[in-house]
Amino acid sequence: MIGGLFIYNHKGEVLLSRLYRQDLNRGHIDAFRVSVVHSRSAVRSPIVNIARTSFMYIKFNNIWIVAATRTNSNVAMIFTLLNKILKAMQGIMTKVNEEHVKNNFVVLYELLDEVLDYGYPQQAELGALKGVVNTHTGIKVMGSKEPTHVTSAVTGQVGWRREGIKYRRNEIFLDVLESVNLLMSQGGKVLYSHVAGRIAMKSYLSGMPECKFGMNDKIVGDSKPDTTTNVGAIAIDDCNFHQCVRLSKLQTEKAVSFIPPDGEFDLMKYRTTKDVFLPFKSYPYGARDFTPENGSSYCRQVNLRRRVFSGKRSKIKIPTPKNTASVQVQLLCMKGKAKYKAAENAIIWKMKRMAGMKDNQMSAEIELLPTSDKKWSRPPISMNFEVPFSPSGLKVRYLKVFESKLNYSDTDVVKWVRYIGKSGLYETRC
Repeated sequence: MIGGLFIYNHKGEVLLSRLYRQDLNRGHIDAFRVSVVHSRSAVRSPIVNIARTSFMYIKFNNIWIVAATRTNSNVAMIFTLLNKILKAMQGIMTKVNEEHVKNNFVVLYELLDEVLDYGYPQQAELGALKGVVNTHTGIKVMGSKEPTHVTSAVTGQVGWRREGIKYRRNEIFLDVLESVNLLMSQGGKVLYSHVAGRIAMKSYLSGMPECKFGMNDKIVGDSKPDTTTNVGAIAIDDCNFHQCVRLSKLQTEKAVSFIPPDGEFDLMKYRTTKDVFLPFKSYPYGARDFTPENGSSYCRQVNLRRRVFSGKRSKIKIPTPKNTASVQVQLLCMKGKAKYKAAENAIIWKMKRMAGMKDNQMSAEIELLPTSDKKWSRPPISMNFEVPFSPSGLKVRYLKVFESKLNYSDTDVVKWVRYIGKSGLYETRC
């Protein structure tokens, strides 16, 4: 699997190095520093092959986390492991940078020994590693009962959660976070749209609770409309779950059953392409060129149409030609503020709050300088926004918590559910 794992700073100095196999040596560490870190050319690929050795790396702040191997390994699994190591470092240290890596090198060496054994991943969940790695001194003094606890935490069926967790107030937070991607033609026809979403959770529950989560999708739910939310079941194209989810019960009980890790984690990631609700529609219309008395040419105008729900923050970026001399946007701006920014070569139209079921318009006159360049390519109009609902139509039907050993029930748990929809690549062709 992995022959060695190294951490460099931006100067190429080795902050940490751990060799798991004998096929790597100090020369391989120097090869990556010379060929990648000290390279003057921009190295864009996260995978570099040097002298029959594959180096896979991620960069964060001013450090490089690098895994090296001389075998035919699973690259996707190695990058997943590197990101989990970075997440574990963020949970152990206040900041992940060169100074904190040097100050906590004892803890980090112990962390690498627990995560990897002879180059094979063992345990990378932060909740289980905190029970094994001492974040204060790096030296874990075990009593007579602790070896059994450590063994069950590392090799047990629930390796992502340790036992004995207690909270004075049991709470669980569930956020449905979605990103809408859209490509629309000038005439308002949707050419491509999809929603990339994830269900993020924060668990502050005592003991070893079992949670059940239900939503209005065609995999878990049924195809009939949900009478409680008045929303039909949605079709999810693909999804992946956290390792805590019991996939066997997903088919039998038609519910997502899991024992949650302590703290923050992503329960599920998914993507939908059917029946995507578009919170906003923007399209240009009425553009024309004319020549005033001074001989310059002008073009105008841009219109934004948005429908159904109100949003909190919205920003539209309307590109302008490179030979733009000045822009006047005071002619018509029914809602919000519009301003020309020469650094971005675009008109930025911002709106804080908007009422639903209405159209907003903005007109601008663009003065152009004479130029001999080729015809302007007309980049698309892009839009950024945030709305308090899920554009895919996903709804949380129920969230139940069961704990048999401790004396609290589902009604004693405080539950919070939130929906946030944001724009991804949301563009309209000019």
